[in-house]
Amino acid sequence: MKIYIASSWKNPLYNNTKSFLQEFGYHICDWQDPKAGGFRWQECTDKPKEDWTAYYYRDLILEHERAQRGFSHDKNLMLEADCCVLLLPCGRSAHLEAGWFVGQGKPLFIYIPVFEEPELMYKFANSICLNLNDLIVELQALGAANAKSQTHSND
Repeated sequence: MKIYIASSWKNPLYNNTKSFLQEFGYHICDWQDPKAGGFRWQECTDKPKEDWTAYYYRDLILEHERAQRGFSHDKNLMLEADCCVLLLPCGRSAHLEAGWFVGQGKPLFIYIPVFEEPELMYKFANSICLNLNDLIVELQALGAANAKSQTHSND
């Protein structure tokens, strides 16, 4: 099964979560992979972030060739993935990615290793996991359900 971990560059738990899932045989659609060209805003401008305006962001930075490639890269990984793990804490992009998965009818699992605040819309998730063992149980159940579904569709 292919998993997209939606999170933040700043999340120190990303690599540990990725490695843990890989140990169980899951393929991670890794948007941070430097060989695949993980994206950073600094690649689009030399202007300091505090000098950006909404117009500058919308009209120049988002239209920059590197931003376009970064978006296409991440979107292709999302299309390839079977499900999403929203790893908290994270920001707006990761939440938008998680919502995209829900809209596509793909499973969403929210992993909350450290609770910060409640969010009502997390009810869209297939499950809210509070530790890595809970997450593995949910992913294994999804894999078993998918395998059963495939067997019945072949009958």
